[in-house]
Amino acid sequence: MKIAVCIKQVPSTNEVRLDPVTNTIIRDGRQSVTNPFDTYAIEEAVRIKEKLGGEVTVLSMGIPAAESMLRDACSRGADRGVLLSDRAFAGADTLATSYALSLWCKDAGLDLILCGKMAVDGDTAQIGPELAEHLGIPHITDVCEILHIDETAVTVKKVTSTGFSHVKTPLPALLTVVKDINLPRMASIPGVRAGQTADIRIYTAFDLGADLDRCGLAGSPTQVMRTFVPTRDTNAIEIDGTPQDKADAILTLFREVK
Repeated sequence: MKIAVCIKQVPSTNEVRLDPVTNTIIRDGRQSVTNPFDTYAIEEAVRIKEKLGGEVTVLSMGIPAAESMLRDACSRGADRGVLLSDRAFAGADTLATSYALSLWCKDAGLDLILCGKMAVDGDTAQIGPELAEHLGIPHITDVCEILHIDETAVTVKKVTSTGFSHVKTPLPALLTVVKDINLPRMASIPGVRAGQTADIRIYTAFDLGADLDRCGLAGSPTQVMRTFVPTRDTNAIEIDGTPQDKADAILTLFREVK
């Protein structure tokens, strides 16, 4: 079974730097980590490979420094990495990003694509469904358990607004997973060595035959108009005394702020 896992580098700190011209996050790779939700997708892909055989490719779009993230994924069981890296991809929104990812996926002969539920720096949860739509394959979001999978179909348990639902779909398909699906493994020493020598291939927009009008800022129908870092000016008040004293003090505060 051929599996691809879409992963992304996200800032490792809340002190995010923003480009004042494009209003996009400055991604220099120095303080970045693998998007936490994507680590669960990597683990699930490796477990499927261990059960059914095949290979796992980790796929990302980003700056050249993202190669280290792909090697880390390979140290945890993925077989190889693919990085889409080109200035033409800079500033892409979810539609332009999913378009670029689909260009590599469409000729890869994939049986299954796994994505994290969302990226913690954007919280849109759009990449997975949009990628599936570009490829014309079914997709299931918010998967918390894979109940059964073989070479032809997959049955999953997914989170819904009212509880859970069991859904079956033929392959190829795309799944987005939540953190409850598994516990990601730590990289072993042999795994780290394998990651250091793993096959990491870099593709440009030209390599993919991309339509530049659909890439980067040019291909992004959504634009960030304004960005800012919120100020924190809240103060805490410590209230001492008996439970009755504390209740009276809280009631007084509520009355003061109406």
